[in-house]
Amino acid sequence: MRLAAVHLYPVKSLAGVDADRATVEPWGLRHDRRWLVLNPDGSYLTARTEHRMLGVTAVPTPGAITLTGLDGSTLTVAQPADGQPATTTVSRLDTVRLADDDAHDWLSDQFQRPLRLAWLDEPRRRPVSAAHGGRPDDPLNLSDAGPLLATTLPSLRRLDDWIAEGAAERGEPTPTPLPMARFRPNVVVDGPIAPFAEDGWRTLRIGEVDFRFAERCDRCQLTLIDPGTLTTGKEPIRTLARHRKKDGRTWFGVRLIPLAEGEIHVGDEVTAG
Repeated sequence: MRLAAVHLYPVKSLAGVDADRATVEPWGLRHDRRWLVLNPDGSYLTARTEHRMLGVTAVPTPGAITLTGLDGSTLTVAQPADGQPATTTVSRLDTVRLADDDAHDWLSDQFQRPLRLAWLDEPRRRPVSAAHGGRPDDPLNLSDAGPLLATTLPSLRRLDDWIAEGAAERGEPTPTPLPMARFRPNVVVDGPIAPFAEDGWRTLRIGEVDFRFAERCDRCQLTLIDPGTLTTGKEPIRTLARHRKKDGRTWFGVRLIPLAEGEIHVGDEVTAG
């Protein structure tokens, strides 16, 4: 197997960026999900309720991110290492640090609602939940449940086949294959493996960096949003519910926890155990 793609999501729920390499840290990939958008009451905003977030990009730069908005405007925001602490509803985390007022104003203009931009200064303050495969001292960025999400292209191809078969049964036109972006993975693996072989992984080595399996990933309504048009539909949840439903949830991809630090590159050999 080979590492086919690497994706970073510097701001939780904003659009991801492709990378040809990434540095693995104990809490996830460097620059991945260290920022989030807060409502005035401290709750965090996600694309589940504000689909337009998927149309805004954040590109990491040393010590900062550069945002590009729906209107094409850009803003570079420095990491607020000494920023004002703000309470948040993120699980297992009390506070994050606020960026400067320019960032709040820019975000509020983009979404026509009062918002603030915040940064997680120290991921070691947030542990991985034991319910999601965490062990004592496993740290976590601002991801929902695990440091990295891994998916495979054979699984996506099988899912696309199932979707096409379902459309044919209903007498509908053959749908366009789904992009992997629907699932917001960090690492995408390809190779001569069976679809959903990742369900059985217990360890994974990418290049020279080792990971352990934490849990399978249950999928939410975020996958229903087309990241290109920002419109919603029934797929892939409708088809996953038919073929990949267990315990009342639908499953695609697996969450991983790093066992070491290092650098991974697109094209690296991947081995599973």
